[in-house]
Amino acid sequence: MLPGQPATTSGHRGGSRRSQVTLIRDHQACIPLTRILGDGDIVVLLTPVVQPVHPDGGNSNDPFEPLGRALAARHPWIRHVPYTSRNKITSTHAGFIKRAKIVVFVISGPPSAGQPSQVEIGLMARMVGEERPQIIVACQNVHDLGLMEANFPTIVQLPGYLPSDLQAAAAVLFGEATATATTTGLDVQSLMIEPKFWPPENWDGRDVSPIHELWNQCLPDHFHLEKFPLRTLLQRDGYAMHFIVKLPDTHEVVGFCATYTTFVDREGERLIGSLALIIVKPAYRHRGIGLSLYEHALKQLKRTRGVDRIQLGSTFPRLLSGIPTGSSCESWFQRRGWQMDGQGPGRGQDICDWLLKIDDWPSGGLSASSGLTFRQGTFDDFNLIADFVEKESARKDYTGWYDQYMNLAHDGRISDIILGMERSEIVASALIYTPHEVSSLARDLPWARTIGSDVGGVACICIADDNPAMTTSKDTVMIRLLDACVTVLREQGMTRVFLDAVRGGYEGFQSMGFQKWAIYRDLWQKV
Repeated sequence: MLPGQPATTSGHRGGSRRSQVTLIRDHQACIPLTRILGDGDIVVLLTPVVQPVHPDGGNSNDPFEPLGRALAARHPWIRHVPYTSRNKITSTHAGFIKRAKIVVFVISGPPSAGQPSQVEIGLMARMVGEERPQIIVACQNVHDLGLMEANFPTIVQLPGYLPSDLQAAAAVLFGEATATATTTGLDVQSLMIEPKFWPPENWDGRDVSPIHELWNQCLPDHFHLEKFPLRTLLQRDGYAMHFIVKLPDTHEVVGFCATYTTFVDREGERLIGSLALIIVKPAYRHRGIGLSLYEHALKQLKRTRGVDRIQLGSTFPRLLSGIPTGSSCESWFQRRGWQMDGQGPGRGQDICDWLLKIDDWPSGGLSASSGLTFRQGTFDDFNLIADFVEKESARKDYTGWYDQYMNLAHDGRISDIILGMERSEIVASALIYTPHEVSSLARDLPWARTIGSDVGGVACICIADDNPAMTTSKDTVMIRLLDACVTVLREQGMTRVFLDAVRGGYEGFQSMGFQKWAIYRDLWQKV
């Protein structure tokens, strides 16, 4: 049977529905299975535990039992082993796979909220199986599942997993179905240019022009950057690793991935690995370029000593704080196991960038709080600031913030640290910057400068809301702290304020005149 051709069978009882099966590709030349199976050769059938669809025959609670029976009718040595999204590939599965001649892995559909992708579990099974042939049986359109990007060598597509669909699949796998002349639902270009592995290369940083062109071609308008600021963000010796994919004939750069490593705390032993960005030229998408960059970047970050967490997006320098919400790449990363249910840290909670017109700031109506004062930092505050920020950034998981505070102090710009004091103790702090400065913070946070020369920035807000010494509410402290920041930036000639990467507080910020500039999903995983 030729790849891309559908096959139909009349295996459906009653004849009211004809199950159509399409062989998407078979690079292993393992279909029909009779080519490679002999007596006693074990076939392991791995199927997901899912709710049964409305049956058109049979009463099994396992909707994939008809596939196991249909395969066993043709080859008795079938071992049917279900898998779950929760447990993935266990040692039991691995034991069966290691004894198999061939593995048939069934994917029923995209992941449910909070569940890992079956595509990702299929890749795990393929790794366990090493050189053994693996056949993916997809019970949904392969494009919707992202299978065309996953580089599986043999894929069979079904319209669903009714018993009639599964019986038709068994007939195709053993070469008993006849091909028809009609074609269905498959994108012709996808058949002509199949996804494959594209070997990434290290980007040497010398020529930023193709990266700059790719950046502005792939990202929304408000994330566009000039060439020099982009170069400054990317060229970070010692903790930046960036990768490119080139066309083999013209050497045109068609894919780019930026990664960084950042220290978590002052000890300098723990690192966070940031998969900051993956972009692929639009005309070359759906060919495996993005996946090749993704897998290569993850492998390199996990090999870096000290990295105990991988995040999507970057801390500092800040390219994007995470995946922009509503973007098409959300489902791409979900299929690779990234959780976006918002039910815990790193599982897709919203992070927001805000923009304020200073004339809209309600400073006239703010009341003073007894014992609470705000001012710019001085060098006498250095040790207090270091201790406060280290404690708060560790407690609230503000990765990289300690370094930003210390960098400003070491640059002699400690007055860019705004402090909230209750008596003699720091209870709140924030960093400010303007687009005209050469501070490390202004270099690491590009968006205020990109928006306009009149836009100052506020970042890295720390509030010790669990400190017994703080007798004022957190909301009041936040408002008074922002008021102090806005006042200093107004005195420096700014007319707008950019607030970077804040979690929560939507109604409060909007009530104070802030407008949403960008929203991201906060995503990270332990290594």
